[in-house]
Amino acid sequence: MTTEAYGHGRRPVHEQTVDGLGTVRVLRVEPKADLDVIHGWVTAERARFWGMGGFSRERVLQTYELLDSLDTHHAFLAVLDGVPAALFQTYEPTADRVSECYEVEPGDIGVHLLIAPARDGDGDRAGYSSGLIGVFAAYVLVGLGRRRVVVEPDVRNVKAIERLMRQGFELGPEVVLPEIDLPEVYLPEKRAQLAFLLPGRL
Repeated sequence: MTTEAYGHGRRPVHEQTVDGLGTVRVLRVEPKADLDVIHGWVTAERARFWGMGGFSRERVLQTYELLDSLDTHHAFLAVLDGVPAALFQTYEPTADRVSECYEVEPGDIGVHLLIAPARDGDGDRAGYSSGLIGVFAAYVLVGLGRRRVVVEPDVRNVKAIERLMRQGFELGPEVVLPEIDLPEVYLPEKRAQLAFLLPGRL
């Protein structure tokens, strides 16, 4: 008996086969359909820097329904060989608090990435994380024709920063992202490490 691939029937925005990893389909998040997967990932201790620890299912759903309603922010799932593997979000820096911390250039696109716990054995495969990051980078830089990827991980997230550097990102300055306190969203102040990826570094 075969198990149906996750998101079967959805049209991917990007699909790529990575040597030694498999086929990755990038799907737009459908908040209600993907809630079980996303809630489990973003509330786990390993995702503490994602900032959603302790969120209820309803609050996670509201967050991604808000994202889904915006023209400037988008959320995606990476599905590796039929199994969800990562959560990926893009945003226009000019519509985000990061714009208060660096000079936005034409063609910039902001990215948040959460790689899910690997299936048994996947995490030990060489290039597992870098392969997933590479797929998302190819989507935004080649598929969307953007000129530069901007990321701003928490400065305490040393593993993520080291992974980005191995991927070809260049470190920028440390910055303090200001607090946002609005009825529909609250983001605490965040000390972040800016980093940038150009198409030639893929």
